[in-house]
Amino acid sequence: MYPATKIERFNENVQLKYQLFNSIFMTLPFDAIDNTGALLPLFSETCDEGYKNNKSPQQIFDAFAEKYLQDYTESQKIDLMFRFIQYVERQVVLFDAIEDAAFDVLNNLEGSGSLRESRERAEGNGLSEELQEFLNEFQIRAVLTAHPTQFYPGAVLGIITDLTTAIRNNSLSEIKTLLAQLGKTPFIKKEKPTPFDEAMSLLWYLENVFYKTAGEMSSYIQDTVFKGRQLEHPVVSFGFWPGGDRDGNPFVTTEITLKVAARLRTSILKCYYGDIRKLKRKLTFSGVDGIVADIEHRLYRSVFYSDGEIYISLDELKTSLNQIREILVERHQSLYLDELDSLINKVHVFGFYFASLDIRQNSRIHDEVFKDIVSALAERSNTSLNNYFELTEEDKLTALQNIKTIIEPGWFKNEDTRLTLESVLAIKTIQQNNGERACNRYIISNNESAHNVLEVLSLFGLLGWENPPVDIVPLFETVDDLKDAHTIMQTLYENPKYAKHLKSRGNKQTIMLGFSDGTKDGGYLMANWSIFKAKENLTLMAREYGIKVVFFDGRGGPPARGGGKTHKFYASQGPTIENNEIQITIQGQTISSNFGTLDSCRYNLENLLSAGITNGVFNKDKKQLTTEQRRLFDELASLSYKKYSDFKAHPKFLPYLEHMSTLNYYAKTNIGSRPSKRSKSKELDFNDLRAIPFVGSWSQLKQNVPGFFGLGYALGQFEEKGEWEKVHQLYEDSLFFRTLIENSMMSLTKSFFPLTAYMSEDEEFGHFWQIIYNEFMETKRLLLKLSGYKQLMENYPDGRASVKMREQIVRPLLTIQQYALHKIRLMKKGKESDSLLETYEKIVTRSLFGNINASRNSA
Repeated sequence: MYPATKIERFNENVQLKYQLFNSIFMTLPFDAIDNTGALLPLFSETCDEGYKNNKSPQQIFDAFAEKYLQDYTESQKIDLMFRFIQYVERQVVLFDAIEDAAFDVLNNLEGSGSLRESRERAEGNGLSEELQEFLNEFQIRAVLTAHPTQFYPGAVLGIITDLTTAIRNNSLSEIKTLLAQLGKTPFIKKEKPTPFDEAMSLLWYLENVFYKTAGEMSSYIQDTVFKGRQLEHPVVSFGFWPGGDRDGNPFVTTEITLKVAARLRTSILKCYYGDIRKLKRKLTFSGVDGIVADIEHRLYRSVFYSDGEIYISLDELKTSLNQIREILVERHQSLYLDELDSLINKVHVFGFYFASLDIRQNSRIHDEVFKDIVSALAERSNTSLNNYFELTEEDKLTALQNIKTIIEPGWFKNEDTRLTLESVLAIKTIQQNNGERACNRYIISNNESAHNVLEVLSLFGLLGWENPPVDIVPLFETVDDLKDAHTIMQTLYENPKYAKHLKSRGNKQTIMLGFSDGTKDGGYLMANWSIFKAKENLTLMAREYGIKVVFFDGRGGPPARGGGKTHKFYASQGPTIENNEIQITIQGQTISSNFGTLDSCRYNLENLLSAGITNGVFNKDKKQLTTEQRRLFDELASLSYKKYSDFKAHPKFLPYLEHMSTLNYYAKTNIGSRPSKRSKSKELDFNDLRAIPFVGSWSQLKQNVPGFFGLGYALGQFEEKGEWEKVHQLYEDSLFFRTLIENSMMSLTKSFFPLTAYMSEDEEFGHFWQIIYNEFMETKRLLLKLSGYKQLMENYPDGRASVKMREQIVRPLLTIQQYALHKIRLMKKGKESDSLLETYEKIVTRSLFGNINASRNSA
């Protein structure tokens, strides 16, 4: 009997189970309006039929009300809408739990992209030594960010975890109890979380998922790749942004930064204490039992005493663990050595900091900080930076090179200035408490020049910290900045002050590249191609100056923000892009959906590691893009960019987002601590708009513009010129291009234009909606032609089925959202009484959550 296909396994383990458990959930007795569970399926059916017959959300809800809610007052109808939203939110949770429970059935944890597959492939090709050499240098770094795209409170996360386990164990009574608990547990936070709250939420994943997974991966590599030799270099590490990411977030204070760092240290020590307690029950042998007991006692005092003092240093812990290891090997036949090595590897990975806290701030803030500094120095008759802002770029670098003065944060009344300076000193404090790796990067958002970097380095000297063990990381985001990035880095490599600093850091330079803002600025194809070329140019420049460059990719969940199939994306980059590390941000629903369980975390971390191995071991001689392929890429990207730029320049672009989408409601959701835009201006400015609400608003409309707009137009131009074969050959020959096409297919699959088709009749925005729809249809037609598929995502049938089921679940919710938005517009135009304006605005805000989580990577 042949094994079941992925789609067969999906249908059996996800689709059927959802239908079964959802039917149980819908019949549970909850408070409030009677028959909600009976009415929701009827409303869902009405939605499906309505959209098939070109009905608007308003017509659909009115038809449903006329048929099933004849005796309902408007107030009761509104109550029912809220109840529908609450039901759909919980249906999404149920579906998440079912998919998580089936993860190891749907995905081959030992197959393609796994560590086992990489090791066996290396052994089969006589490349075992090359694999060892590569892993002695290579590392993946997953950086958890606080970007607001996940709203589940801790209680709901706990239910999801328990529900996943119950489903996996087929425990029907427990499932029913948990569904009842889910139905009664609030989903909504009454107040915005603080940055510390966000840090605590992500600590759950560090403690319960990443800690164990990283230990198991390290031990597997030690046992099978290095044949039992202890690892000298951790192949996986973690970064952390909550509490350190100040870019546009006025709520991140120095106190919170230090508080988060302290909590990270306490949490990792608590994890070590738990492991050493387990080892104590096993390592009862002469010569080791006393050492284990001493470690346990000192960790206990470090964790549970409230004075903040550490009673065992990292070096002492490592020395004691290695001493135990020697005794086990020499005197006790290596009994329980695997368990001990697992802890040693975890200590190697996590130190006393758990995850490295990154500090990030925008270059525009640094400009204002330096204005304050220049003014303060002038008041004190210090002329070292006189006329700084009138200088040329070259003269600014010279002035920064020669600055030799000391300032104090207390001089400044401006809060941004004081907090920025305090953040530098906070790094020093954290390093003293938790070790250098605990906080050793300062990221500069919106980096546009060499002086942006040298200014930040100068801040350390101005505060009296010479030769700081800190990496300055420029973040290049816009298309123009990406184009100039390598020349900016060349200027820095040639600058004596920066070259000296870089030498002290082992001539290693980390450069961050922003997929999210790159796509917002240049469109899908241009952003990805610009980043690819920027990496190539930065690689060439670094190699010329003997610098080891590391790329840190600021990626969101969906293709529009650099997401999609990450393994294929990194495996496709080739030898012209430096492959020293893979560093990515993971955020929002991507944390819970891709790394929320032990199986999914292991699978996705191993996929990242495997992608690096593929490039560094197996594809070292891989063909580069030819000159003709590059010319073709350039032309496609340019055509796409022009189409997208014209679209952005359309006079209805911002008004459409402001009046027809949910953009203005993101700030009201209480799912993240930071504002939805960087400036405090009431006017909507595209440049200040954050990528998350921008991409998320298109997702709520089910239009997903940033994931495809301009691509269809570019492909169509080649079809029109009779040069289609060139594009098709590029698709066949280039894994990079093929991966971009496949990821865009995901954006198209998650679109549903019947939801907003009524907008085509709108006097103000009808033409603009039609522009979007035409580009969607053209892109869909040409991607199917290019791939030869009959339907989008045909090569990922289980992924397509998952998307379709999720879209089906949230369709009633989106219908209600559009109905409420339409009501709001009528009220604001004076066509209806605005007595219920606030209520309908609340409906829109509440309806955001279910769709955000159903999409799993919507922003």
